[in-house]
Amino acid sequence: MKAWIQAFRLRTLPLALSSIILGSLLAYRQLEEYFSFEIVGLCVLTTIFLQILSNLANDYGDSVHGADHEEREGPSRAVQSGAISLGAMKTAMIIFSALSLFSGLTLLYISLSSWTEFFYFLGLGVLSIIAAITYTAGKKPYGYAGLGDLSVYIFFGLVGVIGSYYLQVKELDVLLLFPASACGLLAVAVLNVNNIRDIESDIKAGKKSVPVRIGRKWAVLYHWTLLFSAMGLALLYVSYNFESPLQWLFILTFPLLRKNGMAVTRLDQPSELDPYLKQMAMSSLLFSLTFGIGQLLPLYIDLGL
Repeated sequence: MKAWIQAFRLRTLPLALSSIILGSLLAYRQLEEYFSFEIVGLCVLTTIFLQILSNLANDYGDSVHGADHEEREGPSRAVQSGAISLGAMKTAMIIFSALSLFSGLTLLYISLSSWTEFFYFLGLGVLSIIAAITYTAGKKPYGYAGLGDLSVYIFFGLVGVIGSYYLQVKELDVLLLFPASACGLLAVAVLNVNNIRDIESDIKAGKKSVPVRIGRKWAVLYHWTLLFSAMGLALLYVSYNFESPLQWLFILTFPLLRKNGMAVTRLDQPSELDPYLKQMAMSSLLFSLTFGIGQLLPLYIDLGL
């Protein structure tokens, strides 16, 4: 059981839930009394299943393709260490694929009334499952081609935020692209810290992540670009929808993002960089919370300005 819990990598769940939290908080601002906590619960459950599936597939795929070896930094992987067999891991991946699909279908059943919307979101759900598995598993995993950043941006940003918002409000707002993109870019920054940490071991394994392709120097600049772009998009959204200074609450997370950027810039050793992977993930979660709460506060607090 301990080996399975470690393979689930529960510490990654807060990052996976960031987009659901942000989309749901923005939806609550629009609906209030008509807001469905049942929909939120199923969004959270489906996301948890998908994230665990992704983690299991990552453990399986990296072990098969040789990215998990004795020189790699970070937590030990279950298959590579021998704690879980390849066959057992494949079975677990099938189980969590089924759980993700069942949970997702239930979510769509209670939240959508149009068959067109139902099949559209069903397609997104199936794509999410495929993306979770094929990131590092399969014959040609796209994570090994450096496309993981794009996938994370899409599913941890656009799909997570706009999707969870739409299932509540049943409307699209083009301005949601700003906070959704900010959330997605911060998720990419988490992946980038991970890939910079593992750059040497990934080179030996033939994993062509973005840092492997462009080198550490440019990967650091890429990291700062992700952070500044996320902050800028959040500032633009609030500027356009400004009602109260309380909406700027998310600015409190900027020093945390700067701290992460400075660590990525200065620290060369993978073991030194490893703690900042978790720090970046928690900073992303805090960003989503403060951004969403900041948009709600003007509904309940009048500063009289």
